[in-house]
Amino acid sequence: MRKLFLSKALLPSGWSEGVTVTVDKAGLITQVEKDSAPGQDAERLSGAAIAGVPNLHSHAHQRAIAGLGERSGDGSDSFWSWRDVMYRALDGMTPEDFEAVAAQLYVEMVKAGYTAVAEFHYLHHDRDGSPYADPAEMSHRAVAAAREAGIAMTLLPVLYNSSGFGGAPTTHGQRRFAHDGEAFGRLIAGLRGAYGQAPDVVLGIAPHSLRAVPPALLAEAVAANPEGPIHIHIAEQLKEVEDCLAHTDRRPVQWLYENQPVDSRWCLIHATHVEADEIEAMAKSGAVAGLCLTTEANLGDGIFPAEAFLAAGGRFGIGSDSHISVSPVEDLRWLEYGQRLTTHRRTVLAGGPRRATGRRLLEDAQAGGAQACGIKAGRIAPGCRADLVFLDTDHPLLAERDGDALIDSWIFSGNASLVRHVCVGGQVVVRDGRHPQEDAIAERFKTTLRRLFV
Repeated sequence: MRKLFLSKALLPSGWSEGVTVTVDKAGLITQVEKDSAPGQDAERLSGAAIAGVPNLHSHAHQRAIAGLGERSGDGSDSFWSWRDVMYRALDGMTPEDFEAVAAQLYVEMVKAGYTAVAEFHYLHHDRDGSPYADPAEMSHRAVAAAREAGIAMTLLPVLYNSSGFGGAPTTHGQRRFAHDGEAFGRLIAGLRGAYGQAPDVVLGIAPHSLRAVPPALLAEAVAANPEGPIHIHIAEQLKEVEDCLAHTDRRPVQWLYENQPVDSRWCLIHATHVEADEIEAMAKSGAVAGLCLTTEANLGDGIFPAEAFLAAGGRFGIGSDSHISVSPVEDLRWLEYGQRLTTHRRTVLAGGPRRATGRRLLEDAQAGGAQACGIKAGRIAPGCRADLVFLDTDHPLLAERDGDALIDSWIFSGNASLVRHVCVGGQVVVRDGRHPQEDAIAERFKTTLRRLFV
């Protein structure tokens, strides 16, 4: 057991001062004592403590190309032209390269206030498309990077089988992703053996999308994995919706709900283009909408109808996806700003009169992200992981702020880093804004990029 003393903390019951948190060997909170004095056996961490934010959608390898897809092409650019650039960048990435990129990304995440990550991992095979001697080689590299950075991992191996609706064969650029059902089953079995009892790894599955997983294979994969999170890209792009309608006579979310038992294990990534009946189905099922605002903006996807979804009782979390930005602040801010721009109103997602917009967004993202990651987290409460973020109350941007104004100012007052310390599972992984391994990890990352893009 170890103890942490929090001078100020946001608890489920509200803000409290003088909080002692007891953490067990598994990193879970066993006791929260309010109005306590700092005991000699408790580590004191300054700042205002909040629960950490789970990042529910990550493609770690894409951190290597952030900012490199902004040069215009010969015609109209879209998600699909950006995807071609991304595929080409993967051609030379070795397992060592991937681990270096992922470690850099995960350090950036914890420094920003993310304390868990759901890695939607589809870079499985060698550069020629053949499996590694250990088919889970790249998955092991993702876990190793997470452990070095100190972030909790939800590993979501991706099932990718076709290049489009109707079972079209995968393309050359997708050769490192593809599995049939049997090979995918072997991959999952090996990962269960490696991480089934690991306290810092949750294992789920990620059928990539309806276009990449034919209906029979999707049903097979879901039936073979009755436990753990299930994440899927869906209705991200208008072209995807049009292609799904052409092949199935159903919109993507509509088809999924008619053909799969979607429940609270599921996370529907993006779901940008949904209609009223689909919004209602998502909300009633308890599935989480996985929103990746900065990536969706960067790719020109569109704006998720968050106001209607939340009004229907829907649950959401946020992810940094392509990592064009690695900041819960920016993604939460743009979730609200997108609604303001489309409705011409302010505080759209506050949830009612006289409520703090930032706190509502944060608490919903914490709860939805924890559900999507399959972890007990997102609250400073017994039974939850001791994943804590300490906001720097000495920073000028938080001057003379208290209570919910701290959260609102963190999210809406600018772009300076206001995270001072971060604990994951009760262990301090960021202290005074620095990660102990960040310099060495950054050097490996830079060396990797020099080799990849020479």
